[in-house]
Amino acid sequence: MAGSSAPVPRVAVVVFVINGKTVLLGRRRSSIGDSTFALPGGHLEFGESFEDCAAREVKEETGLDIKKMEYLTVTNNLFLEEAKPSHYVTIFIRAVLKDPSQVPQNLEPNKCDGWDWFDWNNLPQPLFRPLKAMAESGFNPFPSR
Repeated sequence: MAGSSAPVPRVAVVVFVINGKTVLLGRRRSSIGDSTFALPGGHLEFGESFEDCAAREVKEETGLDIKKMEYLTVTNNLFLEEAKPSHYVTIFIRAVLKDPSQVPQNLEPNKCDGWDWFDWNNLPQPLFRPLKAMAESGFNPFPSR
């Protein structure tokens, strides 16, 4: 099927970087979900583990180093109404900062308007659709103690 332009599902890894009762969110600048708030993350590369992808994407986008990565869930996301329809299988990982005093930087300003910490019970609007669906379902990214 070389040369075929039939759309195929892609795999994304996104990260709930948690700090106390807050999560790290950035405002997207993207063809999908532009101007919505989303978690850091990106495409899984060939041969990469979910954890390696999570650490790489968070570092590339925010400069932050993360640890204690745990798989949380997976979602199946269709973006059929977009100019270029897409389908993402999204792996959600939870992590914490290696150094809690580290401050997120906006290392990809062409893709994001900046990062900040938000209380899970008071999230900014509008949320990126997959994150909004999770929040509305009652999903809680924090470990139960």
